Amino acid sequence: MQKANASKVVIKEIRFGPQTDEHDYQFKLKHAIGFLKEGSKVKAYVFFRGRSIIFSEQGEKMLLRFAIELEEYGKVEQLPKLEGKRMIMMIGPIIKK
Repeated sequence: MQKANASKVVIKEIRFGPQTDEHDYQFKLKHAIGFLKEGSKVKAYVFFRGRSIIFSEQGEKMLLRFAIELEEYGKVEQLPKLEGKRMIMMIGPIIKK
């Protein structure tokens, strides 16, 4: 019976580079807000190419800032963590009853 009530979890990905500039960041932020409002989870990640892995701290700061700005729309389910060449963070929507 529970299966019928289960909602399918949709995960939307948002990709950043370690040097993403302010305009692109704001653009992606708006998309993430839209995704969270419609009830999708957002998987935000910073992709490091080649030697850009030295900016991993910058990437982490960007993801944490992203999480703070999305606070009223979603909650962080997984803090930024480095997996190979990507730093991944999961944000789930806030369910309003």
